[in-house]
Amino acid sequence: MSSEKGIRLINVLTEPLFSVSDQSRLFSLSELLAEMSQGNVAEFPSLRPHQRPAWHMFLVQLGSLAMWKSEQVHLPMEAESWLSSLRELTSEHPDDSPWCMVVEDWTQPAFLQPPAPSDLKWNQIATPDALDILISARNHDIKQEVIREARMEDWIYALMSTQTSAGYDGPKNYGIARMNGGSSSRSLLGLSPLRGNHLSLDESDWWKRDVERLVAHRRQGKDPSFGRVGGESLLWCVEWSEGKQLSLQQLDPWFVEVSRRIRVSIRNDHVLVQHANSKQSRIDAKEFKGHVGDPWAPINKEKGTSLTLGDGSFGYKRIHQLLFEGTWQRPFLASLGDEEKEADYALVAEALSRGNCKTFGFKSRVIPMPKHLASFFDSDTMGSLSQQQIDEIRGFDTALRKAIALFAAQGDPKRVNKSHNLASKPFRDRFDRRADELFFAHLWERLELVTSGDTEGAKDAKEIFLKKLLKAAERELNLALQTVNCSTVYRHRADTRSRGYFRWLATSMLQDQRPTDADEGQENE
Repeated sequence: MSSEKGIRLINVLTEPLFSVSDQSRLFSLSELLAEMSQGNVAEFPSLRPHQRPAWHMFLVQLGSLAMWKSEQVHLPMEAESWLSSLRELTSEHPDDSPWCMVVEDWTQPAFLQPPAPSDLKWNQIATPDALDILISARNHDIKQEVIREARMEDWIYALMSTQTSAGYDGPKNYGIARMNGGSSSRSLLGLSPLRGNHLSLDESDWWKRDVERLVAHRRQGKDPSFGRVGGESLLWCVEWSEGKQLSLQQLDPWFVEVSRRIRVSIRNDHVLVQHANSKQSRIDAKEFKGHVGDPWAPINKEKGTSLTLGDGSFGYKRIHQLLFEGTWQRPFLASLGDEEKEADYALVAEALSRGNCKTFGFKSRVIPMPKHLASFFDSDTMGSLSQQQIDEIRGFDTALRKAIALFAAQGDPKRVNKSHNLASKPFRDRFDRRADELFFAHLWERLELVTSGDTEGAKDAKEIFLKKLLKAAERELNLALQTVNCSTVYRHRADTRSRGYFRWLATSMLQDQRPTDADEGQENE
C-alpha cells in the first residue's frame, strides 16, 4: 500500500517540525541537535510526560551513533554538520527515505517505519495517543483518542515512544528487546547536570553529557559485550520479512529499536497512520531478559535481568536498592566519571509502570545532589547512611503499625491479628510518603557532616530527622484513632493504650534503644 503521489514527504532532517521552550520557531532534527549542542534547549513543551525518557534516550543514541560514524571528536555546533553526520548513518539511501515521515513505496524505510512486506493486513490508528504506549482501561484513566487536531510533531513523539518503549500488547504485538519480558518496562536511571542557581534539569546539558560519555567510553574500547560496534544501528532501515528476526550479534550496542510495523501516509491533507501485526518480535533476545547493554538499565546481578518496575515507583527504598545494596549493577550513565565530580548533578529515575497488557502510570523521580558530595556518590559511607535512615523510618513505621493494630483490637494485645494490622496500612502509606519527602535532603546533610568529621553535627542532624519522623507518625496515629473501627465500649481504653504503646516505642527510637519482644510484652501488661 502506498500514499498518494505528489505529496510532501516531510523530511525530519530538513523540515521544521520540533518545538522547544523559549523559541518562537520550529526546528528540523539537524537544527535541533545543533541547538542542543549549543545548550539552547531547556525542554520540549509538546512532549507528554511519559515520552520524556524515551525521547532523551532516542536523541542520545542517535547523536552518539552519528558522532561515531562520522568520527567527530567534539559535538558539532552547526546544523549542517549534524545533517551530514546523520545522513552518513543512512548513506545507502541518498534520497533521505529513512528520514521522511511519508514515502510512496512502503517496501522502503521511512522515519521510524521499517520496510513493509506487500501482503500485510493494515489497521488504521486514529490519533497519536492511540498509537502511543499508554494503555487505559475502559477509558477511565487517561482518555483515549483525544488528540484530534494533532501536528506532525505529536505523531513523531507517539511513533518514537511506541517503537522504542512498547511492551507486549496482545497476540502479534510484541515489545522491545530492552526490557525484561513483555509486561515489563524500559527504565531510565541516569545522572544529569543541573544548571543555574535553581539547579533545574536541562535537556541540552543532560543530552550532551550522555552523548559525550558514551562516545568517550567507546573510544576507550569499553563498549558492553552485547552487539557489534558498527553493526545495524537504525533498525527501521532494515528489511523486516515475516518470521525473520535480528540477533543481538548483528546490532551496534547503541541500536535504535523498532517494535512494530507502522506506516504513515497523508490523504487529503490528513495524516493517516496504519499498523500491521508480526508473528515474532523484531529482535531475538527473549533469553536475555532485557540485559542487552542498555546504558540506562539497572541489571539484577543475581538474575541477570533488567529492572521491572511493575506497579511500584522510585521511592527511597527502591533507589537505595538500585544504588547501594549491591544487588543491582548500576547503569553506566548513572555513574559519575572522574572528571564529573566538580558539578551539581541530579539522579533521574523514570519509567512507565506496566503490567500484563496494562499500564499503572508514569513514574518519575529527580533527586538533586550537591556537587561537594559527588565524590561520595559511589561510596560505602553514603550507602551506610542511607540504610541507617531506612532503619529509622522502619522503626517508626513499626510503632505506628502496632499502635493502630492495638487500637483496632480494642486495646487488647492478645486479640491482635492480621486484620488489625491491615487497618494501619493507609496511615502507614501516608507516613512513608512523608518519609520519602524528607529522605534525600537529610541524607545529603548527614553525609556532609559525617565526611567532614563533624560528629556532633551529624548526631544533631540525626535527631532532627527522627523528630520529623515522629511528628509525621503522630499525625497519622491521631487520624487513625479518629477513624479506625473500635467498639464504643472499649474506645477509651484502646485509645489510651494505643497512645501509650506508641509513645514507648517512639521514645525507644529517639533514645536509639530498640525494644525487644520481651520488653513489648511487659509494656503491654
